[in-house]
Formats: sequence, structure tokens, C-alpha cells
Amino acid sequence: MKQRSLFVLTACLAAVSIGVGRHTTAAPQAAASTGSIKGRIRLSGKAPGNSIIRMGLDPKCVQINQGKRLLQETVVTSADGGLANVFVRLQGSFPPTPVPTEPVTIDQRGCVYHPRVIGARVGQTLEVRNSDALHHNVHSLSAGRNSFNVDQATAGAVGKFRLNSEEIMLRLKCDVHSWMTAYIGVVTHPYFTVSSDAGAFEIANAPAGTYTIQAWHERYGMLTQMVRVRAGAVTTLDFTYTGNEKPPGRAAMQDLNVHEGVLTAELIGESKE
Repeated sequence: MKQRSLFVLTACLAAVSIGVGRHTTAAPQAAASTGSIKGRIRLSGKAPGNSIIRMGLDPKCVQINQGKRLLQETVVTSADGGLANVFVRLQGSFPPTPVPTEPVTIDQRGCVYHPRVIGARVGQTLEVRNSDALHHNVHSLSAGRNSFNVDQATAGAVGKFRLNSEEIMLRLKCDVHSWMTAYIGVVTHPYFTVSSDAGAFEIANAPAGTYTIQAWHERYGMLTQMVRVRAGAVTTLDFTYTGNEKPPGRAAMQDLNVHEGVLTAELIGESKE
């Protein structure tokens, strides 16, 4: 009986030893190959005033937002100058990673797109919802293969579009309500993010190496820096806009007639919930 108990105890200890060994080697391997980048986007100059959204052309939009004073959130800053809605991404060649099966979502709510700036992967689904009890239109202005132009006439309508090519940035608008604007950064890898209301950003689990990191803002355009991602470490890096930068090319802000009514992106489907 004692011999059997000793055998069982020895086997258990061996199993624990093997388990511990597997656990301790997995984490260092992951840490040895990837690192993170953290930082802030700042506006050093005075933030310009955002224009008031005048919805008088659609009384239903006025009714939905009764008592509210809505601004076109082109430049959103915190008290200490942190700049929101900046799309940040790494540039370079990376090992392939699975494309998320969950869609990225933009909601038409209160006659405004929410959120204003998002990121997505090539091959991922963009889902655009209509939460308003009125007629909206979803129109992308693409220089690549991400064009679509679809009506959403009722509340609960959901349009689903496969994003087919990299694009910095894909603009979304509503032909019914000219003030509605959103931007989508479409990239081939997962190493991107959008700055928070405080201007903070983080790109986690990036492969170790030296890259160009790019920041994009709809009014102030592009800033780039070189960044070295160190294995198992956090690299701190900040961007500063002065406020004197020239805005991105106006072609990206205008309707592209060549794409009017052409559905070159893959329309996955539209549903009503």
C-alpha cells in the first residue's frame, strides 16, 4: 500500500513539474518576440472652434436633438491639449494574422455617425446601423475597392460591407444629411488604434523591430516617426500637432463622381432588426 502511494505521489510531482515547465517557457517566448507602444497625441496650438451642426433641412433631425447644441467634432481636445480621433498605425511587413470575424460598427444615431473615426482590417466586415426613425444613406468615398452607396430608410436597418483594400482614410457620408461624416482606417495588420478623448493611444503585441509609425487627423493630416519596438518592453512615443499643418488633400473630402452609385465593395447584406 505504501509503495502504491509513493508511486502516485511521484507521478503527481512529475506532472506538476512538467506543467510548470510549459507555463514558464510560453510566457517568455511571447514576451521575447513582441512589445507595446504607448503615447499621446497633442495639439500645441489653440484649438479652433468647431462649427455648429445646423439640421434645419430635416425637421426630424431637429426633433431628435431638441434642446441640444451639436457641434461638428472635427477637432476634439482635452483640457491639456490631448487630441482625440487620431488614427495611429505601424507601417511595414508583418507576419499574417487572422482577420477578426466580428464586424466593426458605425451607428447612425441622432443624425450623427458614432464613432467618428475607427480602424478595421482588410477583409473585415463594416457594419453600419440606422438607429434613427428616419431615412439615412450610407455612401463611402473610396479611392480603392471599398465603394458602396446604399439607402437605409428605416430604423433598425443594418448594412454589412466587406472591406476589400487598404485605405487611409476611407470617408463615409450620408447623402441625405450633408453634415454626417465618419472615417475608417483600413489596414492589412492589427497594429493600429485611435486616440482617446485624452489623446492617449496604445498599440500592443507588435513584433519586435524598427518601423515607421503614422498618425492621421482629419484636419491636420499626417505625422510620422520612427519607432523601435523592443521585445517584452513598452516604448513611449508622443506626436505633437502645432495647428499650422495643412489639411489632407481636398479630393478626399469631396464626392468622387466616378464612384457615384457604384458598389465595388462586396455588399454582404442588409437586415432590419
